[in-house]
Amino acid sequence: MPLTQEEANRYLRQTMLAEIGQAGQERLKDSSILCIGTGGLGSPAIIYLAAAGIGKIGLIDPDRVDLSNLHRQILHDTDRVGTAKLESARERIRQINPHVEIVLLPGRFEPENCLDLLAPYDAILDGSDNFPTRFAANDAAFFLKKPLIHGAIFQFEGQVTVFAPHLGGPCYRCLLPEPPPEGAVPT
Repeated sequence: MPLTQEEANRYLRQTMLAEIGQAGQERLKDSSILCIGTGGLGSPAIIYLAAAGIGKIGLIDPDRVDLSNLHRQILHDTDRVGTAKLESARERIRQINPHVEIVLLPGRFEPENCLDLLAPYDAILDGSDNFPTRFAANDAAFFLKKPLIHGAIFQFEGQVTVFAPHLGGPCYRCLLPEPPPEGAVPT
């Protein structure tokens, strides 16, 4: 879909890059991503996805904004403490980029709903903090042949990985076939 004049002005610094250009920015506008979690991992990613001009961002997170998390959940702010993270995220994304379509999906990403939730999106970003959700995200991405961007952090260490077995690479279960026993590893 062509960019409006306002979008062309907004993304001028990106479209000046030969690797992106006008066509690349239009591809970003036509793309969609489902983000699991709007907390410590999801917050910065969602901010940058919206700023870059991803056309549609789906958000799933069952939690509320908590004061003790604001130091790392930069999508949210003090005025939104106690509100649903989805509502908080929508308001912040609208401030960052009003051209982004935001889809709020209350609840949890689980094996029972994961295929239906992911189906309308091009990719999935997993910012969850538990193994059942990570495995559900992997399985949905695997069966729907969509890339899975996976992030994890513990204290001062973090990792990010893109799994795309439909393009010949491994999946999350290739590295960790079964979830560890509950309590065996910290969240």
